[in-house]
Amino acid sequence: MVKIFIGGLPDNIQEMDLAILVSLHGRVETIKVVRDRATGKCKGYAFLEIYSLPDAKNIVSTLNGETFRGNVITVKISEEESGAKVAKPKPNPNANQTFKGKRPRLQR
Repeated sequence: MVKIFIGGLPDNIQEMDLAILVSLHGRVETIKVVRDRATGKCKGYAFLEIYSLPDAKNIVSTLNGETFRGNVITVKISEEESGAKVAKPKPNPNANQTFKGKRPRLQR
């Protein structure tokens, strides 16, 4: 699966609208429209999981910069899928881990 980002979406977008738009250019597995919790309106972007890298590249090349419902949309392959993963630091076994919460307790 390849994750793509779509930005510049109108606040009244529905998942089915995106499915219809994107599925013409590649096989869509999942759609997640990011919404405001209080209002339920779209925050202007969404993430989609695409079946294959060739499908994702076709979607990006076809739809990036196009107008959708009066907005110019940005479509790109998500950073985390492009191989730009950041290595997580290894835990230090000598670190003091005797505290709970946000502030460490002083040991006497």
